[in-house]
Amino acid sequence: MIAATSIHISLGQVAATLVLVAVAASVSLWWRVGLEGDLGVAVLRSFVQLTAVGYLIHGIFRSNSLWLVALLLAVMVAFATFTARGRARSVPNATVPILIALTVAGGVTVALVLILGVFKATPRYLVPVGGMVIGNAMTATAVTLNRLADEVRSSAGQIEATLALGATARQAATGLMTRSLRSGMIPLIDSTKTTGIVFFPGTMVGMLLAGADPLDAVRLQLILLWALLGAVALSAVIATVLGYRGFFTTAHQLREPA
Repeated sequence: MIAATSIHISLGQVAATLVLVAVAASVSLWWRVGLEGDLGVAVLRSFVQLTAVGYLIHGIFRSNSLWLVALLLAVMVAFATFTARGRARSVPNATVPILIALTVAGGVTVALVLILGVFKATPRYLVPVGGMVIGNAMTATAVTLNRLADEVRSSAGQIEATLALGATARQAATGLMTRSLRSGMIPLIDSTKTTGIVFFPGTMVGMLLAGADPLDAVRLQLILLWALLGAVALSAVIATVLGYRGFFTTAHQLREPA
């Protein structure tokens, strides 16, 4: 067994990595990509946001309060809902479906890993795991709903013809929903397939850098990957099943696009 060690990172070491950001900015300038401003904003926001979150999590860890953990995860769900809603603007009335999808996916996934005894019910485990679950569920939900909007837009004529033949809105949208679900779930499935061959995931890398045994790092990464697969599937299904209704009236007619 390799003994786990505590890593201390100084601000000087963090600042030194700005050299790599300068490389990215140089590429943008040389090729006239015009992303220098975005790079600057991204670096500044990442520093401020992660530093603030670091102090917040440090306080939660010290308090060891599960109520604070629940509050933090609720705030994460709220911001994730706002972000996903912004990415799925073409989906009518998508806020509630997104909120329900993220809440259920996050709650069920965290509850299951606790019931199965995978993690202990402490802030040190719940905060990072909950954050990973909500973040991945948010991305899958946004991708799924975006694809659903594209499918409805491109297949409007076929949908209206199906409805005219007496089909319900659910029947007319089933094929579109299936393709949308596939789009939302495929990215994580593909990354899971290539884990360990094409890239090393962040959790595994972090544990190895901290001095953990490689086998422990691999097992923890497998747990998280498989938990995320379930969370992504749940959020994508719920968002699709609830979200498609926004495209139809209560009389099973296709709404006019905004």
